[in-house]
Amino acid sequence: MEKLHPNHPGRIGSSPEYAEELRTARELRTRDRALRVLDRAQVPYLVGGAYAFSQYTGIYRDTKDLDLFLDQPSAERAMQVLADDGWRTEVHDPTWIYKGYRGSYFVDLIFSSGNGVADVDAAWFRYAESGRAFGRHVWLVPAEELIWSKAFVLERERFDGADVSHVLRARGHRLDWPRMMRRFDRYWEVLLSHLMLFRFSYPSERDVIPDWVLTELLRRAEQSMQRGAEPERLCRGNLLSRVNYAIDIAEWGYADGRRWDERERQGERGHGEGTEHIRDAGRGGG
Repeated sequence: MEKLHPNHPGRIGSSPEYAEELRTARELRTRDRALRVLDRAQVPYLVGGAYAFSQYTGIYRDTKDLDLFLDQPSAERAMQVLADDGWRTEVHDPTWIYKGYRGSYFVDLIFSSGNGVADVDAAWFRYAESGRAFGRHVWLVPAEELIWSKAFVLERERFDGADVSHVLRARGHRLDWPRMMRRFDRYWEVLLSHLMLFRFSYPSERDVIPDWVLTELLRRAEQSMQRGAEPERLCRGNLLSRVNYAIDIAEWGYADGRRWDERERQGERGHGEGTEHIRDAGRGGG
């Protein structure tokens, strides 16, 4: 058998068995246990990651963990609930992710994207879609928010652009494009870049992207060309990759794009644009 790259996910295809062929029954029971424990405690969560991706695209692959998406207060509560059930819990990164371990198995409790942009808010739950995992009904991360969070994963060791393109291929005609445009807002260039990669990858499927979306994004691109370069020497590349743009900020004197973006987002929240409080516990699963 051909030796795979260490970052290769293994077999990928349309067969559901690919998602679990490298996982033991005990590991799968552990993932199911996490859902049952959170359901009993009425902690609202959404199933994301490879489980949501496969149900939107029909593409199955191995996944080393279970990704659950919650707002941050619910993630903190989930940590306590899992700890009470004997799990070891960890604040892996206070910006976006906690973890719960049961032996060598673990679940991720995700409340934002790694760059702090894609916060889980009430809309994730409002637009969640029904799905199945471990033989039970669950609520899935909406396709729009799945794209939003994956669009910023452009590291050397992990690039989620193909995932974005596959979700666009499968769901483009059904996406809530006005909501997508609002999600990307000042990150519109990131969305445009993924749409152009999609058009390159699937020239026969270009019509899944509404004309008005591309027209508006290209209009913004033209306006930015007319304005010319921005006066501030800023590198926003580290919103896409912590590693690849570190030299720009550490050695070449560019302002830190992550810190700039965080100040911008905090300013928006300070003007009353905070998220709704989530308490639709019935959307936790069951």
